[in-house]
This record gives sequence, structure tokens and C-alpha cells, in this order.
Amino acid sequence: MATSFAELGVPTALTDVLDREGKNTAFPIQENTLPDTLAGRDVLGRGKTGSGKTLAFSLPIVARLGAKRGKAQPGRPRALVLAPTRELATQIDAVLAPLAAAYGMKTTTIFGGVNQSRQERAMAQGVDIVVACPGRLEDLMKQRIVSLDSIEITVLDEADHMADLGFLPGVTRIMNATPKAGQRLLFSATLDNGVDKLVRRFLDNPTTHSVDSAESPVEAMTHHVFRVADAEAKKEVVRALASGTGRRILFMRTKHHAKRLAKQLASDGIPAVDLHGNLSQNARDRNLAAFASGDVKVLVATDVAARGVHVDGIELVIHVDPPAEHKAYLHRSGRTARAGTSGDVVTLVLPEQRRDADQLLRRAKITVTPEAVNATSSQVIALIGEVAPYVKPSPEAPKQQQGGGRGNGRGRNRNGGGQPGDRNGGARGRVRGQGGRGNGEGRSATANGHRNDAGHGSSKPGQGGGNRSRSGGRATQASNRSAADFSAGRSGGRRSR
Repeated sequence: MATSFAELGVPTALTDVLDREGKNTAFPIQENTLPDTLAGRDVLGRGKTGSGKTLAFSLPIVARLGAKRGKAQPGRPRALVLAPTRELATQIDAVLAPLAAAYGMKTTTIFGGVNQSRQERAMAQGVDIVVACPGRLEDLMKQRIVSLDSIEITVLDEADHMADLGFLPGVTRIMNATPKAGQRLLFSATLDNGVDKLVRRFLDNPTTHSVDSAESPVEAMTHHVFRVADAEAKKEVVRALASGTGRRILFMRTKHHAKRLAKQLASDGIPAVDLHGNLSQNARDRNLAAFASGDVKVLVATDVAARGVHVDGIELVIHVDPPAEHKAYLHRSGRTARAGTSGDVVTLVLPEQRRDADQLLRRAKITVTPEAVNATSSQVIALIGEVAPYVKPSPEAPKQQQGGGRGNGRGRNRNGGGQPGDRNGGARGRVRGQGGRGNGEGRSATANGHRNDAGHGSSKPGQGGGNRSRSGGRATQASNRSAADFSAGRSGGRRSR
């Protein structure tokens, strides 16, 4: 029988928020841990991905801080959640923020890859709960922008993933900076790679709660292994599986391939966004928001998203490139069939990948019979479901031309032609921006490739098609000079400077 949050001791102020979000009954990890976490005990929570751990620790943080009616001082938060990735930190904050607002408390995120000025302002104004990645948090601590001496509750989320990423030394330093008397909660799927040492060192007689085995697959998840004949057949199957109306994630091994596949799908009329380490934080946030809102139904990602994407209603995960090891398979697959829902997982296997794929699935404890398919196979059609309507691709922004145009005026030309007198246009004196060909007085430089200096006056200073040219004066700084340019520069001629 389902247990309500109120029955577990969650305050009315928070159950009201949960009711508005349609969260009425607790999942097993929440039901098991809340009585202890709300009582202030240290807890070790072990559960498979998608089991509802975020809410399991968010509720006791807010409930316990809210009951004390304290107020955060500038630079001194009262609770800290450590997470391994920016995406996960952002999504944890999205769960915490409405709960904290019920008590008039503030939350913020701290992570790298963005300018720290916003984080500085937030800390100066006073923040009750900080959700942080270890690297940037340590930077702000060293700059004395953040102090952890007022922390009452510390949570380590996805501790095993932080270990995989090599963050444990930083996590240890951060934990040492928090008061020993504070409550500490650690949530992890496994206790390997040093996570067990964190538990022994920082948790005081913790209560352990496990939901299923640490690496067990989700029962509501159906696994499929599709063998394809060659790369072209694989491409057609990928396109078919991506064409449905429901949310789906396609996993690739490399950033380049993820970007290329998202672009290819979009050009085929299937809107898709990519998510990988080469994107700026703004681009990551924008693409993930488009996927979470349903504006775009296909996300093409590398393993950076295997734990960082907590979006409900993902019906299909496709391992376009099988992962290198079984833990990555489980975490990728865990983006679907979350919190009580069902979902499908497809692994596409080329002939040369069959042996490795079989070993991978054995280690992940997945039993499934491989099937040979193409884009029109019934197994593929069944997973597509309703086909989404074709969406005309947005026109690409025209590429900026370099070295063209005309410019007149004073200043230094750094980019070929353009507007007079700025760094994208005219040179000192007069420059004719015809593909980097300079004529006249002064100095001309384009960003169109090589740099060339013509020596003691040149009969055609600036010749070299987009190269840097100095008309007059000795050639002192030349990169990739051609023999012709060099001899032209030495041939004498009228000094133009």
C-alpha cells in the first residue's frame, strides 16, 4: 500500500508543495529514508538510478532548516549538496527551490564553466542551501567568497560518479571544512572506488537503506539488442527510431559524433539537440530546457548526460554507440523507466561489435536475445510508435566571410574588409580589402590564415591573399612566409611608410 509523505512526517508546508506538483505518495527510497533523515540521523542511501533520491534528501534538508527558522549570513550557507555535474546540480536545485520557498529560504547553484559573478552576488546576499560541483566550490572557498563553517546538513549525491570523475580528493577537503556535528547524507548506487572510505570517515553511525541491489537493472525497463548489417543500415535504423513523438535520448561515444548526428536528424526533419562537454553552459542549459519542455523530443548526448539528465517521460534510450563498460550502460539506460514509469532501451550493434556487446550485457546482468533488424523491421516499427510530423529545418546562419569587403580609415585591420576605421575594417591609412590584398600606407592584417611581413618596401605590399602584410619596414615577424612574398619584400621598391 502506498505511503503518503504526511504519514512519513513531512511538514504540511512541504506536502502542499508536493500536492501541487502531483507528488502524493512516496517511492521506496523516500519511504525508507525519510523517518531517519527527518530525525537528523546520518544516512547512507543505496539505490539504482531513477529511484527518487533527489526528493529523498531535499525534503529533510528543507524541513529541518525550516523548523529552526534561522537566516543565512552572507557567504555562509546552512546546507550543502555536492553533485558531480552541472546538469545534475541544476536539476537538484529545481527540486529544492520550490520547497525552500515555502519557508522563505533561498537556494543557488555553484559550478564551473560560467562566470562566477552571479555566484558571488548570490553568496553576498545570503543563501540557505547551495548545490555545488566540487571544483568551483573549492575555488570560491579559496577566494573567501564561501565559508562552510555554518553548514548544518551536507549531502553527497551520486558519490560513485564523483569517484569515477576523480573528485574524491576535493570532496574530502570540502567535507573537512564542514562542522563535524552536522548531519551528513550520502546517496550512491555503489560503494566502490573509495566511496566506502568517505562513508567511514564522515558519516557517524549511519543508517543504511538500500533499494534493490546497487547495480540491478530496472524491472520496468525492456532491453533490446538490434544487430545491423553495416554502418548505412545502422544510420537508417537510428533515423527511424528517432522519428517518434515521445522523448528519446540517443547516446554517442564522442562529442563530435553527437553534434553531427543531431545536425543530421534536424536536416531530416526530426528536431534534435545535442548535449556534450564542448558546449558552453548557456548552450547546455538551452538544449536541455528545450528537451525537458518537449519543444524538442530528441536529445543526442555523450556520457556527460548519463547521470546529469533527470527528465520525466523519456520513453526510449538508444545506445547508438555501445558504451565502453557496463556501469555506463546502466546509467545511460537509467534515463528511462524512472520513478515508477516504464521504458525501452535499444543497443545497436555492428558485426564487429558483437563480442564486446555480449560481454558488456553479461556484466550489466542483462539477459536479452539479439535480433537482426533493418529500418522497416517490425521490432523497430513497434518502438517508433506514432511518427512525429516532419519539421522543416531552420536555415543555417550564413558563415561570416573573411578577407572580403572594402575598408578605408585609420586603425588596424584584423579581419580583412568590413567597416571603415574599426578592427574589422580599414587599416592605418588606406586598405583595399579584396581577399586580404592591401594597397597603400600602413599596416594591414587579416584573420584569413597565414601572417606575412614584406621586407624593405614592396612593389605590391599586402599581396598574399588573406595573409598579414606590412608594407615598408624590415620583415621581423613572419609566420609561414612564402618565398615569393619574401623576395618581393626584399626587392626594394618605393617605401610606403
